[in-house]
Amino acid sequence: MPVALHRPELVVLDVNETLSDLSPLRDRFADLGVPPEEAATWFASLLRDGFALTVTGDNPDFARIGRELLGSLLAGSVDDVPAGVEHVMAGFADLGLHPDVVPGLRSLRAGGLRMVTLSNGSTAVAEGLLGRAGALDLVERLLSVEDAGRWKPAPEAYQHALDVCGVPADRAVLVAVHPWDLHGAHRAGLGTAWVARSGGRYPGHLAAPDLTVEDLPALAEALQQA
Repeated sequence: MPVALHRPELVVLDVNETLSDLSPLRDRFADLGVPPEEAATWFASLLRDGFALTVTGDNPDFARIGRELLGSLLAGSVDDVPAGVEHVMAGFADLGLHPDVVPGLRSLRAGGLRMVTLSNGSTAVAEGLLGRAGALDLVERLLSVEDAGRWKPAPEAYQHALDVCGVPADRAVLVAVHPWDLHGAHRAGLGTAWVARSGGRYPGHLAAPDLTVEDLPALAEALQQA
């Protein structure tokens, strides 16, 4: 679905890093005396193992994988590993939204677009994020791949959102900062919008996004003109 040509009915929003600012997790690592850059290594490893389990037919649990990988990462660096694991994981309950998210969601809503979140994590994280920002009423549903049985970027994950919302793939657009997520959505027939927060280059070996924006207000403006 070329977003530049067809205005979608449904906007499917990724949560981790797309809506949420994960940078405070770096401070959680620093609290433990662990280099803060290890936060990115840990999160990438979490996704890697979740993807591997999905490919082999399992239904991974985001928090469980996160805890187990943290235990391995912190071993030898902290005295009380279980407490360290919980200290980092508890950080998810305190994360905030990127500054552009609430204004962007309000603009999308004002434009008459339906919005849902779709995360590889639990809906509780999305509920907390939006609730703390007073933006929970802006989205129609909070969805998790836990109910799809497959993590994104497996097609079943996106189809779950479409089925719940009763919208065909060509009337939906997936919004994410992760190129792998957009590639999966493209293969599942959805339109794709890349929020290029990092300003980096989109990888050429993945399906190019239909739309590239710098933040959610820019997304709302682009979709309003579609």
